[in-house]
Amino acid sequence: MTIEEKALRLHYEMQGKIEVNTRKAVMTREDLSLLYTPGVAEPCRVIAKNEEESFRLTRRSNLVAVVTDGTAVLGLGDIGPSASMPVMEGKCVLFKEFGGIDAFPICIDSKDVDTIVQTIALISKSFGGINLEDISAPRCFEIERKLKEICDIPVFHDDQHGTAIVVAAAMLNAMKLTGKKMGEMKIVINGAGAAGIAIGKLLIRMGFGNVVLCDINGILCEGDTGLNAGQEEISHISNRNREKGTLADALRGADAFVGVSRPHLVTREMVASMRQGIVFAMANPVPEIMPEEAKAGGAAVVGTGRSDYPNQINNVLIFPGIFKGALAVRAKEITESMKIRAAYAIANMIPEEKLCADYIIPSALDKEVADAVAKAVADVAREEGIARI
Repeated sequence: MTIEEKALRLHYEMQGKIEVNTRKAVMTREDLSLLYTPGVAEPCRVIAKNEEESFRLTRRSNLVAVVTDGTAVLGLGDIGPSASMPVMEGKCVLFKEFGGIDAFPICIDSKDVDTIVQTIALISKSFGGINLEDISAPRCFEIERKLKEICDIPVFHDDQHGTAIVVAAAMLNAMKLTGKKMGEMKIVINGAGAAGIAIGKLLIRMGFGNVVLCDINGILCEGDTGLNAGQEEISHISNRNREKGTLADALRGADAFVGVSRPHLVTREMVASMRQGIVFAMANPVPEIMPEEAKAGGAAVVGTGRSDYPNQINNVLIFPGIFKGALAVRAKEITESMKIRAAYAIANMIPEEKLCADYIIPSALDKEVADAVAKAVADVAREEGIARI
């Protein structure tokens, strides 16, 4: 059986990957009185007087909503809220397995920005954090921005920021391995959607060097017509030399390539034109260039989004720890400093003596990563004064 056939059979057998479990059994009349009426009225009264107590008297302190509208699901695109549910359940599984966090899927049947924002805002009092998932660009930028203004709990769009953080972590170690210098790199990103723009912003903020973004029309440059709001914003801080042309033109002399686009867009010859190239071809399931081809073109370090090759660049290294740290100190938001500190925390998990071309990032199955990221996030929250405990 293929992996797809096995997965379908397993999903039919399980009929859902998550379930609700009680934390105390109801065995006696006293149990019933304490867990429900009449005893439950007392914690309600306490919360009514001070809403912050809801984090201590309910599961809210460890509960995250995984929210989507089903418009940008994996490599499947706009498949709608119902069809996105298996992915959202899978995300909840990863939250629990890697971060010890309870997560619940919320699939919203609307593509209207204000409807989605209002829906999430209205249910936010039940959760300690909001993880936005698989929402298409450019609407995802506006949805996240508006929710951050309204909600007093962390809002995190994993497709943007989770991807950016894990790419930054891998880039730190690839840079160290190849002897490239911070501030002197030219990094080409193909795919100027939610993930590509977030990656570009973070790499620029961290000071890697000149970042050049490309989309289906070629290199993005300040002053281009037809850019969406997110592309317009990053055009002012990227492509410092105002290059024009195709992806092949952008890669000539580049130090690194990050692909969040489509299969088979990069050739061996394009890699050969790079400068001891770092190649992160992350389109899934088929990357922009297969690792064998990239290495044949002279790539020094290669990473993909796949689990069957070394250096899997996967968001599971990020979001469990990000939320674990934020929830632990009841942070009001996820800040840029948290993202940067998280990237360094992941990169530093690999000792220098073990760093090599096939090992620049911890395994996606390494459950110690979440704790390292959580500590980094919690530390920053305290330093920035946004921790509430």
